[in-house]
Amino acid sequence: MKLAGFVSLVFLTLTLWPHGATGQATQKSEEVAQKSAEAWLALADAGKYAETWDEAAVYFKNAITKERWVNAMKSTRTPLGAVRVRKLKSARYTKTLPNAPDGEYVVIQYDTSFENKGSAVETITPVFDKDGKWHVSGYYIK
Repeated sequence: MKLAGFVSLVFLTLTLWPHGATGQATQKSEEVAQKSAEAWLALADAGKYAETWDEAAVYFKNAITKERWVNAMKSTRTPLGAVRVRKLKSARYTKTLPNAPDGEYVVIQYDTSFENKGSAVETITPVFDKDGKWHVSGYYIK
């Protein structure tokens, strides 16, 4: 999908693993970040692309304008149609990502089936932002 080119945090390989972060704090971060990601995905699923930008991380907003984001989502996400099934594949806490500032991230992947694409992997990456909340800093569909 061309969406990868629009968000500079779209990054990923399956080799991203936590770097020294373990225990209950990491698990709690993953859980809270996942809830934030799912709320954001619900907006995307409803076609509320401008609202996904509004709810995104500061880094995300600095990487792409709202207008460009909405246009990218309309051209790449809308044609996929409605989500049929979305199943959590993995969630990994990390403090570093390629081409991104150090911080607290959770890289979450879902196996997703859309109305017009039977099998896809959605990668969504919340970051613990300056306001003390988890916000999406990257989204990619493959």
